Amino acid sequence: MAAIQQEARINDVLYHIHRDLSSPLTGAVLARVAAYSEQHFHRVFRSVTGESLHRYIRRVRLGQAANYLMFEPGTPVRDIALKSGYNSLASFTRVFGEQFGVSPGRWRNQERPQRLPYKNDPEIAAGVKRIADCSLPLPDLIALPDQPVAYIRHLGYGRSIKTAWQILQAWAVAENRPFNKQIGLHHSNPALTPLEQCRYVACLGIDQPITRRGLVNSLVIPGGLHARFRFSGQYGDLLPWITRLQDEWLSESGLKAGATPAFAEYQRNQFIDPQERFELFYYQPVSLY
Repeated sequence: MAAIQQEARINDVLYHIHRDLSSPLTGAVLARVAAYSEQHFHRVFRSVTGESLHRYIRRVRLGQAANYLMFEPGTPVRDIALKSGYNSLASFTRVFGEQFGVSPGRWRNQERPQRLPYKNDPEIAAGVKRIADCSLPLPDLIALPDQPVAYIRHLGYGRSIKTAWQILQAWAVAENRPFNKQIGLHHSNPALTPLEQCRYVACLGIDQPITRRGLVNSLVIPGGLHARFRFSGQYGDLLPWITRLQDEWLSESGLKAGATPAFAEYQRNQFIDPQERFELFYYQPVSLY
């Protein structure tokens, strides 16, 4: 029970972190979110996530910055540093180089190490080939409302995600909870992050808040302007589609990538479908400025 409570509190912290990566994310601030003393909070955070707080925040901020540099060619590097939580361009340039091996400017100019670590996965590499000759569907631009969800976090992108969905569905049955949507939140860009380090959140849309917290918790997926793409295919196809929409559409659209996580809303969920097929809407948050 203590471990479940710790995970629930750290989930609150992770929600706070990903809601606004540019905000002050100090140990003192986040310890208050978790309702722990700061010293105890650092120990619990490492135990639950497998990373220190400093390492986790640095990694997700730099991942976001790398996305901005690729998909917002007109935004000054200094502004991207600020959006990613760095007040000093010099410190941002230093830690970015430590993380990715090149400066932010060289990364933007495509002088960067080979991306797409998921190509080492044979099924996803096969997906790259399957969709290579397919046209990227054109998106709709829509404004979404906030969406309350029940959720379970999962570390790693692969078939093991099925377990998170099975637990979430069992919870819905046990709690007699109707749900209106199946949503997968993508916290990590798999074109930059090894699949085993990608963070995925399995969510069920709910109408009433959760009163008993434990293995399953609740959060609100922020609304706002999104580009909505419709995708279908088999296991291995989705990540290549996501990379293509970022490389072929987002960088040319004139829009900027939003700061909130992208997500998939499943009509057919590849992780629990017997044929491992998916039909879904993929929502990429965007902004005009």
